[in-house]
Amino acid sequence: MKKTFVVGIAGGSASGKTTFCNKLRKSIIDLKLNVIHMDSYFKKEEDRPYSEAPITGIMYVDDNHPLTMDLPKLKLDLNKAIESNMYDVVIVEGLLTLWDKEIYDKLDLKIFIDCKCDERIVRRLKRNMEWGLPFDEIANVYLDMVRYRHDEYVEPSKWRADLILNGSVLSKRALNIVSEYIKQSSCTDTVIIRR
Repeated sequence: MKKTFVVGIAGGSASGKTTFCNKLRKSIIDLKLNVIHMDSYFKKEEDRPYSEAPITGIMYVDDNHPLTMDLPKLKLDLNKAIESNMYDVVIVEGLLTLWDKEIYDKLDLKIFIDCKCDERIVRRLKRNMEWGLPFDEIANVYLDMVRYRHDEYVEPSKWRADLILNGSVLSKRALNIVSEYIKQSSCTDTVIIRR
């Protein structure tokens, strides 16, 4: 009986998680694949926690806290995807993928996309300004809240990864190595021993 191979991709805000995930998806297109993006599990804004910024004391909707996402629903969807045996590979991608123990314990391959904070803030500014948010609001939220949550939840999870990849320049070699490993691992049948 073939076991679904589960890959976790984590990293800081704007580190390149989704970019790597999309490239990986294209490189293993011949496999039956399900991608679970943690961002799809954000609670409604009114249900997200507010937190006080450690230095300024300003209250923010805390989009980088575990309680801002419906993690129980994500775990339920992940379990269903694994148990359905419909997929060769399931990818879970998001900030807290390696932080949450229940998700972590289901991962066969754990990847962390690492990127320096100055590059991540520039990327985040560009992205969020394209969404119509003003520069000052994006910068203030990052400086007052996001970087502290990164240090609290995301950065420590890096050391739980099997592989740490360069988010500044996602190399083709790294992508090829990961995709080949997934292809080989997902084609291996699980041997069931009955006594």
